[in-house]
Amino acid sequence: MSRKSTKNANFFSKESKNTGEFFKVIEIACKGLNYISETDAPVLPFAGEPADTVTSNIILRQLGRPAGEPVEEIEFDEFFGRLTLIREWYGEPERQMAEKFLELQRLLEEFLNQRKVFRIGRIQVDIFAVGLDRDGRLMGVSTYAVET
Repeated sequence: MSRKSTKNANFFSKESKNTGEFFKVIEIACKGLNYISETDAPVLPFAGEPADTVTSNIILRQLGRPAGEPVEEIEFDEFFGRLTLIREWYGEPERQMAEKFLELQRLLEEFLNQRKVFRIGRIQVDIFAVGLDRDGRLMGVSTYAVET
């Protein structure tokens, strides 16, 4: 981890029980991150309600979305793999963005259990990379993509 992410991780220790503090750490880690598709969308912290497990039905219910809405579940590592890969031809801005996504991935891996990524909808796709925090609350990040 870079110095910045180590600082953020130290701000929220494994012993802390304060979900609000962890939300602030995620918020700091998301600052300046954009998810690139046919549009650039900000990556934002997400805090849901307590849950026993992480499923598409639970995320839809917590978002107030219809149960029949199309949801694709993808592996957490697969989602972040594309965002953290540094290609040979990247310039400095692209490298920095990939490194920031890697810091975010590591933060979420350290503090969330049952991590999953849900893509909800078609064409305008809402994306949630979430898991359960130590209090059993759905927590993570959200963004969206436009795919025509």
